[in-house]
Amino acid sequence: MDEMEQLARQVYVAARAGDLDTGPILELAFAVHESYWNRPAARELLERPTAELSDAALSRLTWQLLDEAAFEPGFDLEPGWWRTLEEAVAVVERDVRTDGVAKSLRLVVADWDRESGQAQVELDGGAGGPWIRPSSGQDLQIALELIADAVQDIVMEARWAVWPTCAAHNLGLRTGCVDGRAVWTCAGSDRHVVAPVGDLPTA
Repeated sequence: MDEMEQLARQVYVAARAGDLDTGPILELAFAVHESYWNRPAARELLERPTAELSDAALSRLTWQLLDEAAFEPGFDLEPGWWRTLEEAVAVVERDVRTDGVAKSLRLVVADWDRESGQAQVELDGGAGGPWIRPSSGQDLQIALELIADAVQDIVMEARWAVWPTCAAHNLGLRTGCVDGRAVWTCAGSDRHVVAPVGDLPTA
């Protein structure tokens, strides 16, 4: 872990707790300025006396600074995001079982890739599918869409067949978000909603 990431972790934890310690914030601003040059939040923090900043302004600039540092907390700092992703896995597993796939799903962080902090879905002991970033667990519906998409890749690779499919059109389904809810939509021309993720009808 480099110095900027260590500073960003410190600032993130403090900002989340509402403890705006200007020392680490200014250190991070300097590191961002040195590395990325001309980032607005870093520049403002370095150029303006912090005594002139209201608590609200300092908080706003601190969160912007964390974005400029490209910092994303991992599951160690945000364990609730892991729990949300696990909940999404359990929901998507219902869809897998409606199609007679008697396999269990599990969220894992691969031993060989713990440094990246990203997760994968494991189907009966075999991890696969796209990497899932910790921040995906901030919202359950986003998590459901991403997990469903990952599981779709894994199941199709295991079965060498399209999964899931629309019973009406015999076409594959795609994940999407409609009215803020993760859903399966038909790949046909009308892209109609087949079911919310987790509520696929039994094949």
